[in-house]
Amino acid sequence: MSVRVLIVDDHAIVREGLRTVLADEPDIELVGEADRGSEALALVQSLRPDVVLLDLVMPGMDGIEVIRRIRASSPGTRLIVLTSFSDDWRVFEAVRAGATGYLLKDVLKPELTRAIHAAARGEPVLHPEAQRGLVRKVGSPDARPLERLTERELDVLRLIARGCSNKEIASILHLSEGTVKGYVSIVLDKLDVEDRTQAALYAVRHGLAPVE
Repeated sequence: MSVRVLIVDDHAIVREGLRTVLADEPDIELVGEADRGSEALALVQSLRPDVVLLDLVMPGMDGIEVIRRIRASSPGTRLIVLTSFSDDWRVFEAVRAGATGYLLKDVLKPELTRAIHAAARGEPVLHPEAQRGLVRKVGSPDARPLERLTERELDVLRLIARGCSNKEIASILHLSEGTVKGYVSIVLDKLDVEDRTQAALYAVRHGLAPVE
């Protein structure tokens, strides 16, 4: 099944470029475009895309607020920030608002298409510079929640941080996908994080996965 994508950017040339890039992908379907946040919110409600590619700097509604509202109104829709800025605070606020991914506009086509598919599966996608910025922003948090994880749960967390899907984790650890899904839920609960993106960032911050 194709991943249904909505593009949100106030620059027509950017939307045209993304449209051209995605047109050649048989398993990605571009379902709509918007040039501002208010239009994006309306299109998400009517089109229910799997993934939204969203710029943060647009006229009218702030991109961070758009992320919050889309996550509230359409929890199944994943959001990838696609922007020119890797400022620490922008990355932090975008992830805290509910973005699954954060990419810079110099991303190559293969990286973008992989990111779209990963985000559709709920897997975190962070540009290396955005990841470094987030680590700088959050500083050195409390590591005690890690002490509650078993060795197997730590293995799962490390693989989440590497961007592995449940199927890939199952293959690497020789488990069933259902068992892996259970482990992932336990890890999120023990770390008190909401999704795989935040779990991956937690792992990076505590040295369980390298910052690329």
